[in-house]
This record gives sequence, C-alpha cells and structure tokens, in this order.
Amino acid sequence: MDIDLLNWLNLAVRWLHVITGIAWIGSSFYFVWLDNHLRTPPRSKEGIKGEVWSVHGGGFYHNQKYLVAPDELPEELHWFKWEAYFTWISGFFLMVLIYYLGAELYLIDRAKLALTPWQAVALSLAGLIGGWLVYDGLCRSRLGKSDLAIGVVWFLLLTAAAYGLSLIFSDRAAYVQIGAMVGTVMAANVFRVIIPNQKKTVAAMLAGQEPAAYLGAEAKQRSLHNNYMTLPVLFIMVSNHYPMTFANPYGWLVLAGLSLTGIVIRHYFNLRHVGRASYGLVLVAAGLFLLVMLFAAEATKRHQSGLTEGVSAGFTQAQAIVGHHCVSCHAANPAHPDFDAPPGGVMLETAEQITQFAEKIYEQAVVADIMPLGNETGMTAEERAQLGAWIAAQ
Repeated sequence: MDIDLLNWLNLAVRWLHVITGIAWIGSSFYFVWLDNHLRTPPRSKEGIKGEVWSVHGGGFYHNQKYLVAPDELPEELHWFKWEAYFTWISGFFLMVLIYYLGAELYLIDRAKLALTPWQAVALSLAGLIGGWLVYDGLCRSRLGKSDLAIGVVWFLLLTAAAYGLSLIFSDRAAYVQIGAMVGTVMAANVFRVIIPNQKKTVAAMLAGQEPAAYLGAEAKQRSLHNNYMTLPVLFIMVSNHYPMTFANPYGWLVLAGLSLTGIVIRHYFNLRHVGRASYGLVLVAAGLFLLVMLFAAEATKRHQSGLTEGVSAGFTQAQAIVGHHCVSCHAANPAHPDFDAPPGGVMLETAEQITQFAEKIYEQAVVADIMPLGNETGMTAEERAQLGAWIAAQ
C-alpha cells in the first residue's frame, strides 16, 4: 500500500499549527480582555491593581492583578509560552515543507526575478530575522514610549516590505512572507521579552528583592502589540484561497488595507472591554473593507482587460495551451513527480473538464498568474491572454 508521506506530514504539521495557533490566540485575547476588565476593588487591598469577577461553565472565578508582584509566590505558577513557541515552530516547518523545499514551484517567480532556490530561501530567512531586529529596535528606541508611534511606523515599514517582496517573490509567497515576518515578531516577543521579564520578576522575588516595575510594563507593551498583529496574520493565513486579494499589481496595498481593517476591529473590541466602545470604529472598519474590496475589484478588472485586450482565441487553442501547461499535474494520474493526485481534485484532460473548470483556470492561470506553479512549463503572457480571451468569451 502506497502512502503519500509528504502530504500526510503536511497535514499533520498544518493541523498542529492550527491547534497551537488557536490556543495562543485564545489565551492572548483572554488576557487582554482580563486586563481591560480589571476594576478597583471595593475595599482597599495593598498591592492589588485591580480585580474582576466572572462566571463560566457553572463556576465563579475571581482574578486579581498585582501592581508589581505578590509578597509571596504560590507553589504552582502557570506560564503561557508553549502555545506561542509551537505555533511558530509548526508554522516555520510548514514554510520549509511548502515554500523552501518547493521554492521553484511556490516561492520563485522568474518573471519578476530569476532567483535560484537557495537565494530565494536566503532572502526569506533574512526577512524573518531582519523583521524582528527592526521591530525590536523600534521598541527600544525613543519611539518605544508611544505605542501609537511604534504602531504607525511598524505598519508603514511592513507595507513597504510587502511592496518590495511583491517585486521579488510570487504574489502568494509575498503575502505568506509578510505573515511569517509578523508571526516571527510575535513569537520573539514572547521568547525574548515577555517570558524573560517574567523570569526576572520571579528570580527577584525568590531572592527577597523588589521586582523592577519596568519589567512588567515592557512585557505588557509587547503583549499589546501581539494583540493588534493577530488579525492581520490570520487574514494572511487564509488569503491564498482568495486570489482577488493579490491577483493585481496592487496586491501589497490590498494587504495593507485589509490588515488595517483587522487592526481597527481589534481596537474596537479592546475599547469595548474597558467600557469605551466606539461604534464609529465598526463603521470605519466596514468602510475600510468596502473601499479595499472596490479598489481590488477595479484593479483586478483593469489587470484582466490589459491581459486580453485585442486578443481572440478559440477552444482548440485554449485546449492546446491547457494540455501543454496544465495536464501534467491536473490529470487522473499526474505525470508531475510532486503530485500523486490532481491538485484540488481538478482534472483538465477532456474538453468537458476544461469547460467545467474554466472559471478556476481563468482565476489561477490568467488573472492571478500563479499557475503553472513556478511557471516551470514557461507559459507565456501571450498564451495566458489567449486562454483568458477564450474563457471571457464563454
């Protein structure tokens, strides 16, 4: 019995990534909620900054937050770190499995830059490391005193990075690279700042010393930053299913707009948690999403018309193009060595199958320009235009 070990490994790692990601996001959102719901105790309690009562699952819970730390540590202290670590580890492993080992197919776009696989992987890794160094430098600079200033500068730098990457990698890979960079920053915040500062606080208490207040403040700032970066990363995780977001020359700007929408949504909930809900932010988020959607639609429309303008083709030409460039993968028994079954269950061996999946062909091979993977068969712009012209005429 033949087992496609690579695909099963891909599934296992992706499943682990989803599980640990849910755990990390859940705990992150909960603690931000908890921090925002703290209220001054009705009776003065020394060292207590705030408390909150809650009910869940038939039980009552009473949480208290200390100004710095309690006078005495409990025997058992829970740490929240492994969710973040395993989310990053599994995500990086996925990056290696798909985009690094399959760099020729998924990472490189030779129409933009003729990179070798090792060059593309090196650039990607440099982006992950460089992203963290830039962000951490911003936090430790004078800008670190203002979360708003850091947020604005970091957002603009990521937008510039998205534009630059769109000129180097395939459109999908450029999106994923930005997501990996932000995810790396979030995990590094936990590994390099939040947990070490908590350990320093615990060590000071065990030594009978007063923990430095700045340790908690610094860790809280990084945790807050992670909170705002979560929704943009989640969007990037699902974006490869929606080529209309990146299938135009302004995909990097669409990414910035949709990420900003997520940030506004997160800010709305953060304000709501402290009793300052601004429903105007809901309208702002909806307006941003609508503007980005209309902009992307218009940009894609112009991109499409530019591809097929003045071109005509019949089914015979379209079938020949599909047969030369697509059937090696999209067949009942793929000839391509990387596939044991047709990707997505799409087969394009017959006229009926080509007609059935014409819309998908148009989306993936004409508009998004992401098929064939890595354009390893060398589909030309003229062939894409002919394929698109036939489909548009249906």
